[in-house]
Amino acid sequence: MENKDKMKALMKNKKGVLDNLANLLTTLGYLAILMAVIFLVVAEIAANDTVVADGNATLAVQETQSAMADIPGWLPIVVITVIGGVLLTLVRFFRGGR
Repeated sequence: MENKDKMKALMKNKKGVLDNLANLLTTLGYLAILMAVIFLVVAEIAANDTVVADGNATLAVQETQSAMADIPGWLPIVVITVIGGVLLTLVRFFRGGR
């Protein structure tokens, strides 16, 4: 009887971990959409006639675009790291918290 209760408690913990994974994926989706909107806004600012006419503004926008160019390359690394952390947590729970 005690083993059955222990198994129920363990399965309940696993459900919580999987629910957190769903929340994590939702957050990553929101982050991707937000970044796409930011990139579009910066591109629209760069195409603005007032910005194009001012050399300092053009340089500032180009510097911003250059700095933001590295961000998409880091996203797969962040996603893989987070998934690895979730998998390690699941392994710990499956082993029974030993």
